[in-house]
Amino acid sequence: MKATHDVKDIVKQKYGAAAERVAVGAANSCCGGASAVIGQCDPITSNLYDEVQAGDVPQAALLASLGCGNPTALAELRSGETVLDLGSGGGIDVLLSAKRVGPTGMAFGLDMTDQMLALAEENKRKSGLTNVHFLKGEIEHIPLAVNSVDVIISNCVINLSGDKDQVLREAFRVLKPGGRFAVSDVVVRGDVPPAIRQNMELWIGCVAGPLTDTDYLAKLAAAGFENTAIEVTRVYTVDDAKGFLAGQGEDLVRLAKEVDGKFVSGFVRATKPAGAPTNRSTAEAQPSIAASSCCASTCCGH
Repeated sequence: MKATHDVKDIVKQKYGAAAERVAVGAANSCCGGASAVIGQCDPITSNLYDEVQAGDVPQAALLASLGCGNPTALAELRSGETVLDLGSGGGIDVLLSAKRVGPTGMAFGLDMTDQMLALAEENKRKSGLTNVHFLKGEIEHIPLAVNSVDVIISNCVINLSGDKDQVLREAFRVLKPGGRFAVSDVVVRGDVPPAIRQNMELWIGCVAGPLTDTDYLAKLAAAGFENTAIEVTRVYTVDDAKGFLAGQGEDLVRLAKEVDGKFVSGFVRATKPAGAPTNRSTAEAQPSIAASSCCASTCCGH
């Protein structure tokens, strides 16, 4: 497996290119991977939002959606809550969350890609919502204070991180006691051929990065979460796998039959215990919400 920084560089490059495509009116698919390039319909990113939700956000936010699920539909967001979307991209899930939590709530989006942040800020402007803030940063180092968020959502992003343990530790840190982790992600059930795991381009196709279901639950528990569960929302077949592998070479395409039904989209739930202790050494290294909010104002071009 490539080093973590190599993965991060590839993800940043591909997602930046995806934002630029949307800026000129083109749609994306397959998390910016091969399908987006050759124009195939992607089984991961298709049909995630209903007509009502699609009508609630700017068209560019919908075009920029690179997720594998719809966490805003499954997370039980409540009026007045603070929500954080890890890897917020063009901002569709942030905007939908902001509507759910209402004017007394707040929705933060965190992304490391300048082009996506610029697109998200434009989508925020078009939406007219005032309870939305987009922050620049990495999901392994969340620029928010300890115990500051009620709900963390994410859409097919955590699987792309090269250090998922750190992501989950950070998620646990910023959640309030009793806070909820409610993300959509791609999960693996069983073994996957090494040739597929080792192909870096598939990180951008949401395929090579995922944990197995058992590993995901174990890492959540190790980070301190309780009430962990994965609800399968889509199962990808051998035909879907061939779509993921399009353009990756004949050998990998032939391996598609070996991953039939092993890749799934799932809704991953967990809770931070109400009496969870605060890791002060980690928290003190992070800025507060107020200190980091410049990314939602002047330092992001406003």
